[in-house]
Amino acid sequence: MAVEDVTISSKNESATGGCACGCGHDDSVPALDVRAVPHAIRHATVFGALGAIAPGFALDLVAPHDPKPLLAQIEQREPGAFDVRYLESGPESWTLRLTRR
Repeated sequence: MAVEDVTISSKNESATGGCACGCGHDDSVPALDVRAVPHAIRHATVFGALGAIAPGFALDLVAPHDPKPLLAQIEQREPGAFDVRYLESGPESWTLRLTRR
């Protein structure tokens, strides 16, 4: 099986690399494109990434299909923890913004 890199990137990165405070942190919403992640570990990858999202912050998830089963698993694992908003709905990819409450 071939190994492919998975990229977590930030949309809307500013030229200064984040906020105006100069500390270097990035306040933009990171995007996790799981289309290149093998199906066998795709949900676990998303769970790990969501575990790093602090309350009030978000993650944009890019998936190859409508991730309704994944959303049900997230709700089962952490009831009421995330607001979900569809940013793009197919047919090639779905992008959802998951914001931790």
